[in-house]
Amino acid sequence: MAIKKDCIAMLLAGGQGSRLGILTKDMAKPAVPYGGKYRIIDFTLSNCVNSGLDTVGVMTQYQPLELNNYIGNGQPWDLDRADGGVHILSPYQKIRGTEWYKGTANAIYQNINFIDRYSPEYVAVLSGDHIYKMDYRKMLYFHKEKKADCTIAMLEVPIEEASRFGLMITNEDYSINSFEEKPKKPRSNKASMGVYIFTWEKLRKYLVKDAETKGSSNDFGKDVIPSMHKNGERMFAYPFGGYWKDVGTIDSLWEANLDLLNPKANIDLSDNSWKIYAKNAAHPPHYISGSADVQNSIVSAGCEIDGSVDYSVIFSNVDIEKGAKVKYSIIMPGAVIKSGASVEYSIIAENAVVENGAKIGESPENSKNLEDWGVAVVGCDLTIGKKAKVLPKSMIDADLKGGETK
Repeated sequence: MAIKKDCIAMLLAGGQGSRLGILTKDMAKPAVPYGGKYRIIDFTLSNCVNSGLDTVGVMTQYQPLELNNYIGNGQPWDLDRADGGVHILSPYQKIRGTEWYKGTANAIYQNINFIDRYSPEYVAVLSGDHIYKMDYRKMLYFHKEKKADCTIAMLEVPIEEASRFGLMITNEDYSINSFEEKPKKPRSNKASMGVYIFTWEKLRKYLVKDAETKGSSNDFGKDVIPSMHKNGERMFAYPFGGYWKDVGTIDSLWEANLDLLNPKANIDLSDNSWKIYAKNAAHPPHYISGSADVQNSIVSAGCEIDGSVDYSVIFSNVDIEKGAKVKYSIIMPGAVIKSGASVEYSIIAENAVVENGAKIGESPENSKNLEDWGVAVVGCDLTIGKKAKVLPKSMIDADLKGGETK
């Protein structure tokens, strides 16, 4: 019999991440590489263990192989526990039936039996695709102090960006007065972070009720939380003041990586008081030759740098040859940038090869029309031929021949 837990975490990691295009063609979004040596899911898992939450259910669905293999038994995050630890919860572990997870609330509903094993007072429902450091203990204390049924983490965003988010209008005591879902004319700048703490006894009833409601989309934001609010449950917004990024798009993933190079961005991964753990294979130290020019960049272990690198994030085992130029870009593990190639404002995925003289992306300053400009992306294991050209905002999902433009 499992040991009773005060609070357990349920981590939603089954989304397709379609807005990341070819980067999530063969893997779930939380498994996408980030920051030179991490994967996106490392942040939520590390937040859990740093916050003393030692029982974590990870709900996977879309392309789960890479993510399941990466998490393994949870040892890198100190989650290989006899009582608790990390558990991969695929859709086949459920109350009845053989259906896929139909929505975020349905994913939790199908794992009611798993949660009940630990008889928790509280359940934290978290997303596996956000970059942030957060002490969930403080949020749980706030939840208990307010005698809340549901607490939603809240981040104040610039009012000109508020229409991109689900917003909350709160009273002076942080109780939630009303919600606005991506309004054209926002009345609030208090954005939901998609981080929830529920009192389990209350949430359980709503999950069962939602599962029995015909026509429900079985989603927390669209169904369960509005239902709780309509019925007058105690709902509060927990103010969070640190760095937080939803890396759901190519632009936001690119920005979040380059934020690591910006001292004003307020994200420090060298702070061992709140360490972000990751599963990394052993690599030799990186090598930067005398001909290389590396400025304000992250260069990971196993790399060989002979060319020019400026304001970029270079993952492990990347080879940048003499005469190659990389600027404002993310080069994922095992990629090769050959002599004379130019990579600007781009993401080069794992094990891709950019041949001699190829040109990937360009600076927005050189773009004739900024509406047509964007980050260029080259998919995993692809070859961009000699003197081929990848235009800004392009997403390449097949090899390019020499001299070809796309």
